[in-house]
Amino acid sequence: MSKLKSVYVCQSCGAQSPKWTGKCSSCNSWNTFVEEIREKSGSGTDVRAFAGTGSKRQAEAQLLSEVATDLTERWICADAELNRVLGGGIVPGALVLLGGEPGIGKSTLLLQLALQMENRRILYVSGEESEAQIKLRAARLGMKQDHCYVLTETETTAIFRQVEAIRPDLLIVDSIQTVFSPLIESGPGSVSQIRQAAGEFMRFAKENRVPVFLIGHITKDGQLAGPKVLEHLVDTVLQFEGDRNHSYRIVRTLKNRFGSTSELGIYEMLGEGLREVSNPSELLLTRQWHSQSGMAIGSTLEGNRSLFVEVQALVGGSAFGTPQRSTTGFDQRRLSMLIAVMEKRCGYRMNQLDVFLNIAGGLRVEDPAIDLAVCAAMASSLQDMPLAGEVCFAAEIGLGGELRPVARIENRLAEAAKLGFTKMFLSEHQQIQHPPKGMRLEKAGRLDELIGKIF
Repeated sequence: MSKLKSVYVCQSCGAQSPKWTGKCSSCNSWNTFVEEIREKSGSGTDVRAFAGTGSKRQAEAQLLSEVATDLTERWICADAELNRVLGGGIVPGALVLLGGEPGIGKSTLLLQLALQMENRRILYVSGEESEAQIKLRAARLGMKQDHCYVLTETETTAIFRQVEAIRPDLLIVDSIQTVFSPLIESGPGSVSQIRQAAGEFMRFAKENRVPVFLIGHITKDGQLAGPKVLEHLVDTVLQFEGDRNHSYRIVRTLKNRFGSTSELGIYEMLGEGLREVSNPSELLLTRQWHSQSGMAIGSTLEGNRSLFVEVQALVGGSAFGTPQRSTTGFDQRRLSMLIAVMEKRCGYRMNQLDVFLNIAGGLRVEDPAIDLAVCAAMASSLQDMPLAGEVCFAAEIGLGGELRPVARIENRLAEAAKLGFTKMFLSEHQQIQHPPKGMRLEKAGRLDELIGKIF
């Protein structure tokens, strides 16, 4: 007869302890140990969960030169943004984890994906909604529903029993925190249950070459809930981000074994679902940058995509002894560095002035090519002089005030020409092989020299 064993598991990192402790010795988190009851089998039986295969295959070694690569052809789905963040399409047998805040649109995104794949049999498993709720969402999306099966179940054995009967080409689980395995005595959402359930879906995906999408919750800190082994187990981790005050949503790739981790997909949330944004620069620009002071357009890269964002700066007198430095969508420490460069190299007296910087649209920018646009916006606000219309900036600024070249300038210039810009300010060391027609290039070696040309 099996014995019941009580262990304490850290809900943050998954470390185990025979007794409760206030602080985890592995991740140094406080009050994260939760008691779990486990069943220890003494009969030596196989505790591997049923994964729809019906047999236990023995793995055999194979020469690397003999491995067939034609079996990894990707599925190109109708969602071009999702194809981009996945590295070119869905890989058969891949395990993908999609995380995001509650109500951000994770279920809508994957249900929309399931309804768009008309030539594939899809099984959508939900542990949070009923069939009627899913049907209402699908009706709002306005797509065909003849190939999508819906199942409301949380036990893994029942899920795989339906998988064996339906034989789907794609499996979607919403969400991994609600699914539990009968092999583990703890409740759904615990570290042991998440690890066990994700392991069963991983074995099913690899043995049957069926892609599996898992929806995951996040904690109040913005991290994926559950043990860290969950992120190591899956092939791809996607982060679904967005601001409730804005209509667009962003899908970022945090991990991808089949592609780049720097890709970005942008959607717009509408009443009938998520709409792909093929040209996000038009969504991020307000077309009012030349009418007011303190506004400049800068070029940034997100993966292989070139974006143009509106940089807004407000520089004014400080009412307190210590001036404020506030940023939204930009690194505050880099802003302090750029302010120091403008004081030292350009002669601006900003040590007693408040500086507020905002990247319009709520986008977070980390590309150093935006430095010149930030300095131009601050100088425009300080002098209360609007910048000339249809101009943009792309250059990195060093501590000596020098302008440094940026990567992939041809893509930036092509995007600028497509958006209607006629002039771009660059570093004099920037090498350009094929400049677009009708685009004037203003080059300089130092920041003070370029500000003199601008104003």
